Amino acid sequence: MVATFSAPFTPADHLQTQLRERGYAVLTPDSVALLCGCDLDELHALEPSWNDLSPDLYLKDGGNYRRRRHSCFVVDDVAAAQAPHRAHWQSQEYNALHGGMRRWFEPMQDEVLTQPAWTKLLLSLGAQFTQLKPERRWYVEAHQFRIDTSDGIGRPTPEGAHRDGVDFVAVFLVGRHGIKGGETRVFEAAGPDGQRFTLAEPWSLLLLDDARVIHESTPIQPVDGEGHRDTLVLTYRAGGFQGDA
Repeated sequence: MVATFSAPFTPADHLQTQLRERGYAVLTPDSVALLCGCDLDELHALEPSWNDLSPDLYLKDGGNYRRRRHSCFVVDDVAAAQAPHRAHWQSQEYNALHGGMRRWFEPMQDEVLTQPAWTKLLLSLGAQFTQLKPERRWYVEAHQFRIDTSDGIGRPTPEGAHRDGVDFVAVFLVGRHGIKGGETRVFEAAGPDGQRFTLAEPWSLLLLDDARVIHESTPIQPVDGEGHRDTLVLTYRAGGFQGDA
């Protein structure tokens, strides 16, 4: 038997304190809805689009277990504007497996971007991060992921424990179906301490200060037949997108 550890949820009104003291925080779905000024039904309305993600053709481990879409946005105090479609790029410093590659993924669909919850998510997180790092404009990359067990095992983070090369990261669990594993692990980037837990509830959220912590998710395996794990990852960066000159 492998122990499963519950997520260390932070009350919404203690979010800023937790992020300042620990460099990460975990919110319940209800706290996420409160933070974003929407109800859970609005968040659930985003979920059908995860059934129409395109295969990730860049996996260097030869796997076929990841599907994704990717779009970019510029977020300020009052608006979230979609940026022209662009490649996703990270340096090898932050992604030893896939760094240095310009990876082109299919963009997110309008059925997601026109949902009322979408802009609320982008703006509310930007407002929280501005309290930690005074910035008027954030460059946001949004990634829809589905990791499945069609290969017998699926790897949410094939690059291992890592930082993303941004300022802040938001990882939403959108759903888990017919799997075991997928444990989240967060470690101090410059220290020995860490925490492990499993996000289980749809729209629970892990927030990370990317300069202070590294993170990973363990592989998933099927429980009975093929299963999958869906996530939404939003990265916030000041000054421009990664890969800009």
